[in-house]
Amino acid sequence: MEEARYEYLLQLGDSDLILGQRLAALCGHGPALEEDIAMSNVALDLIGQARFWLSYAAEIKGGDADEDTLAFLRDAPAYRNVLLVEQPNGDYGHTIVRQCFYDVWHFFVLQALMQSTDTRIADIAAKSIKEVQYHVERSGDWVVRLGDGTEESHRRTQAAVDKLWRYTGELFRSSEAEQALVEAGIAVDVATLYEPWRAHMQALFEEATLELPGDQPMQCGGKHGEHTEHLGYVLAEMQHLQRSYPGARW
Repeated sequence: MEEARYEYLLQLGDSDLILGQRLAALCGHGPALEEDIAMSNVALDLIGQARFWLSYAAEIKGGDADEDTLAFLRDAPAYRNVLLVEQPNGDYGHTIVRQCFYDVWHFFVLQALMQSTDTRIADIAAKSIKEVQYHVERSGDWVVRLGDGTEESHRRTQAAVDKLWRYTGELFRSSEAEQALVEAGIAVDVATLYEPWRAHMQALFEEATLELPGDQPMQCGGKHGEHTEHLGYVLAEMQHLQRSYPGARW
């Protein structure tokens, strides 16, 4: 059970961490000053949440593990983040669509985890959901603004939806670790979140004059350490300092 709990915490923490790193790379590149600041704040929120999950995971792992060793001293196959969050930023429509897909799912996950029988997980979820509720509102507003904006912004946003949709299926497929913890009331059965997530997306996309793609093969594997080539580039940048100067402290 402890091994499953460790794996599950990595899934939660790694997804937040990698998406936070992706957004941090956009600092100074926002379309407007206010949005540049907002994007950086979302990145900080996600990295802060990742610290909670990874610190708990490190306690379970024991030894000399801590949040830093888990973040900076694992290779790509040891990461358990979903594939969606490691996809490149692309244009701003691409960035926002990726964020919106994740934010809405993230909110429903945290909402369910507030009822977890693991009080530590429930407490982290309760602290995090306040920030994520803002993330949902912000990314949703941008989807509407871009989708129902100019002809160019609509085209680019719809293209992002069509390209990223293949990575959403993994959000609702449980790993073996998740399945074991669901039975114990610790984790959420993500399959049950699909209908409310899709209903939210459908209503949002109708307002944004965008279309949800039809059924198609989904790309999965991140929860089992099978990643796209993009994760390696993220980690090379994120881990450079710690790898170059092992054990360095400010």
